[in-house]
Parts: sequence; structure tokens; C-alpha cells
Amino acid sequence: MDSSIKTIHAREILDSRGNPTVEVDIVLENDTRARAAVPSGASTGKHEAIELRDHDKKRFGGRGVLTAVANVNTIIAPALSGMNAGDQEQIDHTMITLDGTPNKARLGANAILGVSMAAARAVALSRDIPLYEYLGSDHRYLLPVPMMNVLNGGVHAQWQGADFQEYMIVPCGAPDFHTALQWGAETYHALQDLLKKKKYPTAVGDEGGFAPKVASNEEPLELITLAIRQAGYRPGTDIGISLDPASSGFCHAGKYELKHEGKTLAPEELVRYYTRLVDTYPILSIEDGLAEDDWTGWKLLTKELGTRIELIGDDIFVTSPELVKRGIEAGVANSVLIKLNQIGTVTETRSTIDLARGAGWGINVSHRSGETVDSFIADFTVATSAGKLKTGAPCRGERVEKYNELLRIEEELGGRAAYAGRKAFVR
Repeated sequence: MDSSIKTIHAREILDSRGNPTVEVDIVLENDTRARAAVPSGASTGKHEAIELRDHDKKRFGGRGVLTAVANVNTIIAPALSGMNAGDQEQIDHTMITLDGTPNKARLGANAILGVSMAAARAVALSRDIPLYEYLGSDHRYLLPVPMMNVLNGGVHAQWQGADFQEYMIVPCGAPDFHTALQWGAETYHALQDLLKKKKYPTAVGDEGGFAPKVASNEEPLELITLAIRQAGYRPGTDIGISLDPASSGFCHAGKYELKHEGKTLAPEELVRYYTRLVDTYPILSIEDGLAEDDWTGWKLLTKELGTRIELIGDDIFVTSPELVKRGIEAGVANSVLIKLNQIGTVTETRSTIDLARGAGWGINVSHRSGETVDSFIADFTVATSAGKLKTGAPCRGERVEKYNELLRIEEELGGRAAYAGRKAFVR
């Protein structure tokens, strides 16, 4: 079937936070139609590819994306017309060349990524195969451990709760994905009950997690550990904890200000703080334990905890092959967070995954706080055998849709797919 591109059309839609984002439709010459929607982050690294916004204060407080939409419709669409959508690398590299900047500042990563994702989905549909099969290279599929953000602080809680941004549960001891999802949902509801008993509010944030004004940065770890037990599971064996402090948000002039505890810590003191937490709670991974430019602190953290737990770089690497390569060479971190919109194309994202995997690093595919119901990352995680998917609490439709898509994939694959489980975590 002819998979050359007939038309590309973008529009402005709303994401899960009520902010505009880009949605792209592609039609192939064989009349296959596909759609993709682009996520948007709240806690973003300064080295990320540029998300193009209009800055017109008369529309959406300046957050409109009509410029990015126009770039798709008037620049990208004519350039890709007639090209084979099945040549993902050519599609992506053509857009990168059209943009001509190192960070996609001209056309916008949100414009480019929407087209990149839609092209992949269009070819899968035209071949009548699942997206994960089209994106996969060796047909060996791994269903990921869900990393569920159940308690929030930092920017996700408007700095009213803990300084640390995300406290996640990871049901790594489950025998399969659907059981892992069950365990996670049960623990989430047990946590909700605990919060109610403590008279804490149980309204949820952008990613479905609770955001109570806790007494300390450590209290969420205590609550989650207790919730795991109350749900009937063993902390650290059945369900572990993943911590994302997002420390760039509380790093000032090389010091880390834990305002909730009245402490200002040097990098080496913060590393000792984390070490005590790892000694006390069933923590399997820490993401962004040090700030995005604190390479010296990161090296110290890796030396101290890199043989015990997974140390995930997000802001420091922003899914960039160049920054991941620097991290590997410098002995910094042992795992990378993967966000398609940080780099802007499917091809570049896969290159980063391949580089990290070649170094024996962990792989963690992630959503953003501003999401849509597009479940692309669920298929992408299975296709790349990443082993872990971070996509929020088992709450809110745009989060749950990713988990539900994984349930469908698991059912479809049957015995052809394994559950990643604890082996997915670097130790």
C-alpha cells in the first residue's frame, strides 16, 4: 500500500491542565488517517527542546500554540508532502533540517513532535498492525513496571506541601502487568484512606496524586510505606518507592533549600540525606536527586548510591543523546528518563534509548504533567522494552488511558510478552 503523505493538518486543542497544545492529523495516499497530540511539562529542564508558545497575552494568558500550528500547516506539511511516512528517520531529519536550530526554536518541538508521532501511527494503521509492533525492532516485548505518582510536593503542589516533587509507588514484585496495576490501584486507595484519617485533603493534582500539606519531606514516605502494608503487600518486595525530588526547583546558588524543614544543604549533605532515606525506606530509584547543572554533586550521588539503587537523570539529560553520552563518560547517574517532547522526534528519542541501553543504564519512559488521551507512550514503552513507564497515579482519564492501553496490549500479546518486574531496576 502507498504510505506516502497526502496531507498534514495541525490544530490547537487543550491538554489536561486546560492549556493549549498541538494536535496533528496525517492522511496517507492510501487514505489512512492518523492523529497524535503533544504533551507539555510543568517542571521542565532548561536544556529541553523549545516548546513554541505564542506569548499573546490576549489568548490563554500567552500560552497559545497557533504559531506552532501554523508552522506545521505552512512549512512542515508542504515539505513532507509525498514523502514515505514509513521512513521515520527521513521524516524526522527533514523537519530537523527545516528548523535549523539546535533546540527546535524556529518551528517548535511541539510542532515537530506532533508530526513525528502521527507519521508513525499512520504507517502502523496502514499496515493493520499495532503501533508497538511497528515501532518495535525485534518483536521481543516487555510490559513495563508502572511508576505511579501518588503523593506530590514542589511545583506539583504549588510548594504548599513537601519540597520533593513526586513520591511514586512501583509494584515491581507482581507477576504480570495487570496484577501490578491492581496492586498499585489498591495501594493508592489505601493511601487515600490514610490521608482521610489524618484529616488531610484528598483532592488530586495534575498527575492524579494527592498533594497534602505534610509535616516533612519524609512523611510521604512513611504514609506510602504504611499504605502498602494496609493494602496487603510487602514494602520493598511487592511494591517499592521511587522518589523524584526535582531538585533543580529548590537549588539556589549551589545550595539546596528544603524550606519545609528549614534546612539549607550543600550537595554532599543532600547526598547524605538521600542515603539515610534509602537506608530507612524501600526506595528503588531516585530521579533528579541533584540539580540539572550540578554535575559534581551528581557524581558524588552516583558514587554513594549508584550500586544500591537506580539514579535517574531527567533535567540533567533532557532525553538528549549528547548529554547522556556526557553522563556515561563522567560516571554520572545510571539511568535516564525518556520524554519524547524534550528532544522532539521519535528518531532522536530512540537514539537516546539505544545509547543508554548500550551503557547498561535503566530506561524510564515518562508522561508530562500536561497530557492528552493519546496513548502513544504506552506502545512506545512496550516497543522499546524500556521496562518502566511513569505516567501518573491510577486516576484521571489522561493517565489511566495509558495504563488501559497497556492492559489491551498485554491481552493481545499473551505469552509473547514478559513483565519487566524488579529486573527493570538498575542496582
